[in-house]
Amino acid sequence: MRFFNLCRYNMVKLYDIIRRAAEAVLKPLRAYGAFVVFMYVLGLVAVYAVVPAKRGQHAWALAPHELFLDVCLLCLLLWVMPRRVGLWLKRVMYVVAYLVAVVDVYCFVKFDTTITPTMLLLVGETNGDEAAEFLESYLSADILFSRLGRVFLVMLVHAAWAVCHRLAARGRLRLPRGLRYGAALRGVWLKRLRPCAGLCLAALLVYCTVKVWPNKAAYVRLMSYDNIGDVEHELTRKDCAVMFHPVYRLVFSVYANRLTARQVNRLVADIDRVRVDSCTFRSPNIVLIIGESYNRHHAGLYGYGMPTTPRQERRARRGELVAFTDVVAPWNLTSFVFKLLFSLYAVGDEGEWCDYPLFPELFRKAGYHVTFLTNQFLPQAREAVYDFSGGFFLNNPELSRAMFDTRNSRLYRFDAGLLAEYDRLKRENGKNNLIIFHLKGQHVDYRTRFPVQRRRFNPEDYDRPDLRPRELRVLADYDNAILYNDSVVDQIIRRFEDEDAVVVYVPDHGEECYGPGVRFYGRMHSAEITARLAREEFEIPFWIWCSHEYMVNHPDVYADIRRARHRRYMTDALPHLLLYLGGIGSPHYRPDLNLIGDEYNEARPRILKNTTDYDKLDVR
Repeated sequence: MRFFNLCRYNMVKLYDIIRRAAEAVLKPLRAYGAFVVFMYVLGLVAVYAVVPAKRGQHAWALAPHELFLDVCLLCLLLWVMPRRVGLWLKRVMYVVAYLVAVVDVYCFVKFDTTITPTMLLLVGETNGDEAAEFLESYLSADILFSRLGRVFLVMLVHAAWAVCHRLAARGRLRLPRGLRYGAALRGVWLKRLRPCAGLCLAALLVYCTVKVWPNKAAYVRLMSYDNIGDVEHELTRKDCAVMFHPVYRLVFSVYANRLTARQVNRLVADIDRVRVDSCTFRSPNIVLIIGESYNRHHAGLYGYGMPTTPRQERRARRGELVAFTDVVAPWNLTSFVFKLLFSLYAVGDEGEWCDYPLFPELFRKAGYHVTFLTNQFLPQAREAVYDFSGGFFLNNPELSRAMFDTRNSRLYRFDAGLLAEYDRLKRENGKNNLIIFHLKGQHVDYRTRFPVQRRRFNPEDYDRPDLRPRELRVLADYDNAILYNDSVVDQIIRRFEDEDAVVVYVPDHGEECYGPGVRFYGRMHSAEITARLAREEFEIPFWIWCSHEYMVNHPDVYADIRRARHRRYMTDALPHLLLYLGGIGSPHYRPDLNLIGDEYNEARPRILKNTTDYDKLDVR
């Protein structure tokens, strides 16, 4: 009997401990219950208000779970604070949460985008007058009936509840007798159900924690990098963080801008240290065309079975266009490549890319008139982090002034729009000019990169029984985009046929598009670089075109170009080739990186993504 009494005593003791623990779980919620309810509702409204009204678009499935966990953690934080501090902190959280939600949803309604690093950058560069004009233009009564109205509705209900609660606490508002009796009865039942409710809440918190832990870990990892390039690379991972809430997007945007500002400051600090000792203006007109996502094995110029580059092939047969046969990109990410294309840093050098001058600075300082025409890197509110990372240093006002005399101010649906832009701006050209065209090229999605009436290739043109009809359509559209690109670059060349000019064409990187035996398109961002990956995503077309006048006036340079066409090359060294073509003497110039020079070091390792030696892969 004593044994059973002892067991019963221990069971009662254990039950009492569990009951107390379960009730303790509810204490923060009882103290700040309204905070949890309104912040959770506001969060859900903000999450679902920015889901595009398009088929297949939906919010992140685990958003309710992670939001609940976040709100409960904030509630716990408020509860452990001294009461007075907790109340003030709660008010600050309310202001921040509502303000950020309003801004995020407003941007989505008006600009079809949520908070992004570029948007934050644009806001930082806006003065008071511009802000007033913006609010006057975009604030209107109809905004209340848009998705933003849902946020204002939550705010209104919250304000009404706060007023009623304050009045009731001061005895100025009394509920009807029936409601008071119901509330008292409910309080009795809730007191009895506290242990059960506490256990359920604890179980729910554990469940939510387990479900969203990978995303929390990914977000911490994302916010731990010290340069924007690594951040972009992190976002290419399949398990990258989902920033489902506007506060997360705001924090990330601030973080991204801080990282870019650090690199920009280093570049700006070195503007006055750029040295040009002499300039012979070897090439009076140098044109650099930067393409996008161009797989060399889809170019007719390099033996592809479809006629995707007829104009370039004609020029090659006449000898004016020299195609280089062994060229690779150092990365398969635009922003990484752009930093290497513009900086005199080369893979393997000490320091970072931002520790070295940008080549347009040297051209301007040498006396060239520099024009930059981009169809991708102009600041836009809805700009993705990839474009932000690739173009932030080009769009910084101080760096832009140091690099460029002339720039375009708008983007075009198709790359041919840059031709008319150049025709308008070329009157600003000087005696010696560096003109840079940056095209969208074959950037995903391919069917939007060429006018519908310019479609030539169709699924039935391909003998690929291993591909489905939809995959054949994608393949055809990629080749159509290359054919359209061929026409655009040909039009650029035409504008310099009667001048003493040289044109260099280089895309940022390659792109997979259903290569032999492969059912995949786009780019893979895995750490391991296989031979197939190197072939499809890093091998790129690269050519140099010379006008007739250029060949006559510079026969030695033309001969050097032809002699170098089979040399091994990686495009991180491109600025040194351009400096040679410009005849620019500078301590920053390295002859061992000049592709067409006698001192070129062809044995330099071509390291892809800073990890893999391309020449040690079995690429065939």
